[in-house]
Amino acid sequence: MKIAVLGAGAFGTTLAVLLHYNGHKVSLWEYKKSCAKEMIKKRENKTYLPGTPLPEELEISYKLQDVVTDKNLIVLAVPSQFLRSVVEQISFADIKNTIFVNVAKGIENKTLMTMSQMLKDVFPLIQDEQLGIISGPSHAEEVCKRIPTAVVAGSTVRETSKTIQAAFMNSYFRVYSSTDLLGVELGGSFKNVMAIGAGIIDGAKFGDNTKAAIMTRGIAEITRMGIAMGAKPETFSGLSGIGDLIVTCMSQHSRNRYVGEKLGSGLKLKEILKNMYAVAEGVETSRSASELAKKVGVDAPITNEVYKILFEDKDAIKATTDLMSRDMKEE
Repeated sequence: MKIAVLGAGAFGTTLAVLLHYNGHKVSLWEYKKSCAKEMIKKRENKTYLPGTPLPEELEISYKLQDVVTDKNLIVLAVPSQFLRSVVEQISFADIKNTIFVNVAKGIENKTLMTMSQMLKDVFPLIQDEQLGIISGPSHAEEVCKRIPTAVVAGSTVRETSKTIQAAFMNSYFRVYSSTDLLGVELGGSFKNVMAIGAGIIDGAKFGDNTKAAIMTRGIAEITRMGIAMGAKPETFSGLSGIGDLIVTCMSQHSRNRYVGEKLGSGLKLKEILKNMYAVAEGVETSRSASELAKKVGVDAPITNEVYKILFEDKDAIKATTDLMSRDMKEE
């Protein structure tokens, strides 16, 4: 297959290399001309994926329209809040027979759209069979080392999810398929908010009991929100739900957990983000998730407290106390 990967961050670069070794003809788009030229010259992404050689046959370019034209698959690895501005530059005439595979994990702030909904908004003529996603517990730092990883490919059209599954799957990257595109999108997005909460617990030195409580009640909260929005409940028990939640809340590779840890230790958000190269999707997604919970009428106490810590400067200890002091409930 001819495949374009848009976004040369750690995960985009990792997937480009993986797809190349799977036998596909792959083009990787980097939006900065200087960075693209450095990657071409050194055959390495020193900023986001140092130590991983980039095959000579892997095309690297900063020319977006050239990269996306005449491709079977386009992998979207641009952070969710910037993705619309990228796809708006693409001519629909060149992608009318192409499958989009989103790997960004977030909800747009202004529109409260998932990435597949955003694509339909940008390209009104796009068909359901052109929309898919890959999500699950898959840190680039491990996938690039060929550490066994399992993810899920989602699309409302079964044949599309199977096509994506076949393109990505190999001996160390196992891919399951799902027809619950919305559920896979929401699980991957909302778990980042919970990961910030888990990181806050680490930074505040609360302990394992507290973290287990946040993770367990977090997946319950995510499931409630997902069902209210039309997703299947079983999706959130799978790789894009509890699987991704576990790895993002526990791993030292997690950017969202890192942001939370620094917040829990007393640093301010602006100071934390200033020193980060990569994007922590959960920061902006907490805005969207909090708004979505209100819109669909779902109780989302953890999401709301994370939002208040991030954007209303609420004290992490006070937020935890408020969560623990809510009215008694049945599980």
